[in-house]
Amino acid sequence: MKKKLNKEILKNKIVIFGLGYVGLPLAIEFGKKFDTIGYDINSKRVKDLNNGYDSTKEFLKKYIKSSKNLKITNQINKLGDRSIYIITVPTPIYKNKKPDFRNLIDATKAVSKIIKKNSIIIYESTVYPGLTEEICIPIIEKKTKLIANKDFFYGYSPERINPGDKQHQLKNIKKIVSGSNTYAEKIIKKLYESIILAGVHVAPSVKIAEAAKVIENIQRDINVAFSNELLKIFEKLNLNTFEILKAANTKWNFLNFQPGLVGGHCIGVDPYYLLHKCNEINLKPNIITAGRKINDEMGFYYSNIINQKVKSKFKNKKIKILILGYTFKENCSDVRNTKVKDIYDYFNKKKHKVHIYDPWINFHLRDVKQVKKLKKNYYDCIIIAVKHDHFFKIGKKKILSCAKKKNIFYDIKKVFS
Repeated sequence: MKKKLNKEILKNKIVIFGLGYVGLPLAIEFGKKFDTIGYDINSKRVKDLNNGYDSTKEFLKKYIKSSKNLKITNQINKLGDRSIYIITVPTPIYKNKKPDFRNLIDATKAVSKIIKKNSIIIYESTVYPGLTEEICIPIIEKKTKLIANKDFFYGYSPERINPGDKQHQLKNIKKIVSGSNTYAEKIIKKLYESIILAGVHVAPSVKIAEAAKVIENIQRDINVAFSNELLKIFEKLNLNTFEILKAANTKWNFLNFQPGLVGGHCIGVDPYYLLHKCNEINLKPNIITAGRKINDEMGFYYSNIINQKVKSKFKNKKIKILILGYTFKENCSDVRNTKVKDIYDYFNKKKHKVHIYDPWINFHLRDVKQVKKLKKNYYDCIIIAVKHDHFFKIGKKKILSCAKKKNIFYDIKKVFS
């Protein structure tokens, strides 16, 4: 049934499920204009945010408190009568690289307990094309007896948050939106247009919006894998890969992707969602698979190179190693799927004494020995694994003062190139 645009639904009543890197800025911006509730199952996270503290170090208290209409809770019975439900929970993978849908399913089940007729559910979590309509919407219909596009509506608007990036923020990144029908599409478009200064792009279907998101990160994964393969080639030829890329980048259409460790909640994970779907349709995409293999092995590649240097300089002696940086990327506190752990585990298994120093991490890491202060003249080997601005500010001289006279210094990200 064709419906007129319901103006009331645009005035208020929004709930954001999940207050991580994606959900928090979304809740804050919507909370400046609409009656918004941010919901998260983590009680400590909720308490911190209510006090204006963001443990991810992405947002200052002033920004969090600027959202006058935002309430934050971990109690689902306080969500009340909402009209818009936006799900931003993580979509990780299992150890066997298969997609882990549990967060998405749990959030969908939670919505099914409180959803009312004529409401709209919007998914922002990264998935494979078809997942929203194959897994999530049937859960809502089964548990509520409501019918999609008759009793409730849905859409997909993929997140494009880049942790640690102070230039590309939610408001100035163009947003893809989609709806289950014309009615939902119009409301979702107007909703996001109210907070996204860069504007929105309307995808013709939910599946197309889902596919667009997942290939954004796969494209980066493949290009970084190409750079990593070049690194391996040029190391053998005793050539500086970073200088080669710098020279090649003088051409206007050269894509300047840098080699390195690929972890995190997006690039190192999202390809497996599409690969899962490809497996269902009996298709093996060779380039995506090869790119993932190359990037997944880079921790071992760097470890092996450094280990050869260790054996050459120290023979069979057990040494002290300092790894600078543990997060999956520079200038953020996110350690999900960090490939630095592969390097740590490699040398830890060889019984070397390995320490991690990362000023961005203000919490305890399991199975990893952290140090809060740098010791002078203590380490035999120093590895810069993450390109934090903090290390550049410290300077190479001070970093090297932590090493003994006879030492190995290996700069993966060429912080001091």
